[in-house]
Amino acid sequence: MNVLVIGANGKVGRHLIRLLGQNESHRVKALIRNSDQAEALERLGAETVVADLEGTVGEIAAAIKGSDAVVFTAGSGGKTGADKTLLIDLDGAVKAMEAAEQAGIQRFVMVSALHAENRKKWPESIKPYYVAKHYADRLLEASNLNYTILRPGGLTDDVGAGKVATGEELTSQTISREDVAAAVVAALEEQQTYHRAINLVSGSTPIAEAIRL
Repeated sequence: MNVLVIGANGKVGRHLIRLLGQNESHRVKALIRNSDQAEALERLGAETVVADLEGTVGEIAAAIKGSDAVVFTAGSGGKTGADKTLLIDLDGAVKAMEAAEQAGIQRFVMVSALHAENRKKWPESIKPYYVAKHYADRLLEASNLNYTILRPGGLTDDVGAGKVATGEELTSQTISREDVAAAVVAALEEQQTYHRAINLVSGSTPIAEAIRL
């Protein structure tokens, strides 16, 4: 499968590029905003293509054309304001969906956030981020794409354990970025995950098994 990763230069994205680059079933391409990012990602096994999520849908569609799947794991980052959060985490995500449809790509995996669907659980400190994730998820669910939404808890830099918990009753609220990336890889060709939103935190069930439950 030819997989295009949006947000490849982020912490989850770099784990994802590395895992896909090591997987003989996939070829990975990284969509980057700045050509200065190319060398590091190419060392991890990716081809690179330059496009900006603040550009046009047509520009993004041209960059991702020929892919079999798109993974959206981009984010504006914790140091930007609410304006950038809306431009990247919401509008950028929606542009990516529209570009995928325009380019004839059916498979789309979204890395969202735990409780994005439930306004009562949004932390006040990052509410604009949750607003963006909430509406991006809803628009993806209304699209014609074969989507999977992964909703990880608080992200850590711990080494991945290869085991997670899903479902509604969760004892943990965190997960390693490496395990999130591994869940994306596991979900890509798993049709049991199509048209589903899956909570994702650290747990005791092997990732490939957990996402099928």
